[in-house]
Amino acid sequence: MDVHNVEMVMSAVAPSQYPTDGRAEFALVGRSNVGKSSLTNTLINRKNFARTSSQPGKTQTLNFYDVEGELYFVDVPGYGYAKVSKKKREAFGEMIETYITSRKQLRGVISLVDARHKPSEEDVMMYQWLDYYNIPVLLVATKADKVSRGKLNQAESIIKKTVEFNGENSDFMFFSSQTKSGKDEVWQWIEDRL
Repeated sequence: MDVHNVEMVMSAVAPSQYPTDGRAEFALVGRSNVGKSSLTNTLINRKNFARTSSQPGKTQTLNFYDVEGELYFVDVPGYGYAKVSKKKREAFGEMIETYITSRKQLRGVISLVDARHKPSEEDVMMYQWLDYYNIPVLLVATKADKVSRGKLNQAESIIKKTVEFNGENSDFMFFSSQTKSGKDEVWQWIEDRL
């Protein structure tokens, strides 16, 4: 998709605040600092539209981005960040679970992991939870430019094995916001589900 018009239309914490126009939605999930903002900015051809924060865990609402009047990207609060209180983490969990399990417009979830590291316990829980609810998942390994070409197969194998990857309802790809590799493939995955 060639993107020219994007706007953040709302932040929501409850279903009563979600958009009501019925357009397809794609949620982006991942640990704080995994590169969600960088992926979003690359997909929509902007430098700093989705803000990367010096304070991980700063997104505390579901942020809906209207893309070309055709679909929404939904930025979900990053997980696994220690500075957020346990009570707040539980509230995030509830908010995210309510959205992901009840939203008819949700066509798929782009779940980000860091290509350089074995997925964290939270990454595994998120992936398995999405898989349990039978939600189409695109598992995107970010920062792929920081992994040498010879080690990409090994990185993919470690990630898939760790999350217990289910190829029936999930796809996998590497992505780099530096080189833009993977951008077209991510868009293809989205467009296939519109």
